[in-house]
Amino acid sequence: MPSERKVHILDEKDIPSQVCAFVADKSRHAIESRGQFNVGVSGGSVAKILSTGMPGLENIDWTKWKVFFCDERLVPFDHEDSTYKFFKKNMFNKVNIPSENIFPIDPSLSVEDAAKDYAKKVDKVPKENNLPVFDLLILGMGPDGHTCSLFPGHKLLQETEVAVAPISDSPKPPPCRVTLSFPVINATRCAMFVSTGAGKADILQKVLEGNDSAPLPAARVKPTNGELHWFLDTAAAAGLKAKY
Repeated sequence: MPSERKVHILDEKDIPSQVCAFVADKSRHAIESRGQFNVGVSGGSVAKILSTGMPGLENIDWTKWKVFFCDERLVPFDHEDSTYKFFKKNMFNKVNIPSENIFPIDPSLSVEDAAKDYAKKVDKVPKENNLPVFDLLILGMGPDGHTCSLFPGHKLLQETEVAVAPISDSPKPPPCRVTLSFPVINATRCAMFVSTGAGKADILQKVLEGNDSAPLPAARVKPTNGELHWFLDTAAAAGLKAKY
């Protein structure tokens, strides 16, 4: 059965420190328990929070981190749309994660081959029930309710066969991307979302409290045997009807 969802509603100023402290705690626990921390990161506002706050934290064994990307745009490493470029410049260069422990997609390949190649990298994550089990997936949500590169109404929402999927018709540019699939996302030990700002209030209400018969992609994140945490500021949570 999916674990109970935990919604953290915080003042805007407290979001960065609480998010980074949560990630740091998960990394320490994973390293103590299993000797390494397999984490998937996302772009957007959560990338800015991580890159600003994580390098200054103490008592993190960065050498045991293994960093993957929940999704990535198929653009060169020096392109402004590259999530890898952002993390390399703003976080990886500030901490001592071994370069061989950072797993970007290969943008020199076609989108189909890039997905197959990335699946081989994700295959390095220890498995349970033949699925890679991440210690933590750090996710974001778009204004349409998408997460990773899994968009409302797209056929990839039904993908069950592969761990990593290509998408060549993304409704949000650029069109070609590589993304984790829902079977892998929901096999994680912990998934966390970070969503802030009044502009997210309406879609958050639909994702967290909407009709489960036609759930938006972000609402489909329900770890089978893991935790699910949402970190929201008060503006983003303003439309929620339940008490959290």
